[in-house]
Amino acid sequence: MSAPRRVLHEPAWLLHHRPWSDAGRILEFVTRGHGRVTLFARGVRRPESRLRGLLQPFLPLLVSWSGRADGGTLTGAEIAGTWTTLPSDRLMSGFYLNELLLRLLPREERHDRVFDGYAAALATLAAEAPARALRIFELLLLEELGYGLALTHEADSGTPLDPDRYYHFRPGQGLLAVRDEVPGATALPGRDLLAVATGALDDERALAAARRVLRAALGHCLDGRGLHSREVMLALSRLERST
Repeated sequence: MSAPRRVLHEPAWLLHHRPWSDAGRILEFVTRGHGRVTLFARGVRRPESRLRGLLQPFLPLLVSWSGRADGGTLTGAEIAGTWTTLPSDRLMSGFYLNELLLRLLPREERHDRVFDGYAAALATLAAEAPARALRIFELLLLEELGYGLALTHEADSGTPLDPDRYYHFRPGQGLLAVRDEVPGATALPGRDLLAVATGALDDERALAAARRVLRAALGHCLDGRGLHSREVMLALSRLERST
């Protein structure tokens, strides 16, 4: 268990909140110095609470608390600098990032690159379509948590990928070369996989390959448990195509 402490003005983003007691909330934050923490906030749902409007997702915050990091009491919060509001059609993408962190980021483990990558992803989401920002953050998160993808060599032989060949991605194993003359619908071109490996997600082919590989890899890390936000985004996408 973490030692009792008092933390002041810690950079943080609110990932999730839910009601607690008569007028309080249980808050899940990702912080720069203390990783993911759960804090209890008393009275913040009362109309007169000065924190009521601040404790919202996608706002850069400085938070203070007393007690343990996992279950401490929030004592203060303020806006940290300027921010850009996410457009309404990209809010679900932001909630998807939040859910990834809630499900995969261990409690009280500091990950500066994840914290900075999350802020960068939100800034990109505010300015452009979400696909590239989401894939870059997924790659960063997997790498930082020790699940980085080996996309430059074959898993069984260690042979460098051939840009002109096709490969199957197997979560937990890696890339396997396609031996058939006809690669099949699930095979991925080597050149697109190499683009994903270097983060060169500047065209639709590389983005499509990244989406398929990362969906499989994240599903493996989540033990097959689906993400609610992803299901909502897929449903909205299907609805848009049908109208």
